[in-house]
Amino acid sequence: MSVHLLLSAGRGPQECAWALARLLQRLESDAARQNLEVRRVEVVPGDRPDTHRSALVRIDGSGAEAFAASWTGTLCWQAPSPYRTSSSRKNWYVTAQPCLVDNPRTTFTEKDVDIVACRTGGPGGQHRNKVSTAVRATHRPSGIVVVVDTERQFSLNRRTAMRLLQQRIEHGDELAEQAVTAARWRIHDGLVRGNPTRVERPAPAG
Repeated sequence: MSVHLLLSAGRGPQECAWALARLLQRLESDAARQNLEVRRVEVVPGDRPDTHRSALVRIDGSGAEAFAASWTGTLCWQAPSPYRTSSSRKNWYVTAQPCLVDNPRTTFTEKDVDIVACRTGGPGGQHRNKVSTAVRATHRPSGIVVVVDTERQFSLNRRTAMRLLQQRIEHGDELAEQAVTAARWRIHDGLVRGNPTRVERPAPAG
């Protein structure tokens, strides 16, 4: 079992990026105690050293889903600002949400396509209407159907139908990938400050 979790400081101040780095370390320590493996897939650094604007991690192992759920939502790192000593604020918020990373590409092979010959319509005279030169091609895994009758020869229409099917499938994969990317970006803008699902604090000195 593996789960991807995206942690984001959103549009918060630089302390949120500082808090995210500490929360990520705490998450990794918590996972190690539960015999789970955490791998940093992508980390976007903050403006200051040892800070992160966002971090995408992959959690592997038995119980990964339940563990990720315990770290999902609004996270709060409770500590004084290391940059503004005069500030009394101590709560710095980060959001963490499971997300999809890769949308599997559809493998196109001709064996997955059903080809049916059918009579063509439109201009072309009586001879064209009598001969089944048009092609109806159905890609079974996706359900996409194309009908081609632009040529007088069945073989040419079949070739065109295969090309159109492949183009439509590739276009569908591109749209799905764009949707996955857009969903990840929405996480960055979805940070809700207050009412945290989890509060963490620095370990006591000494």
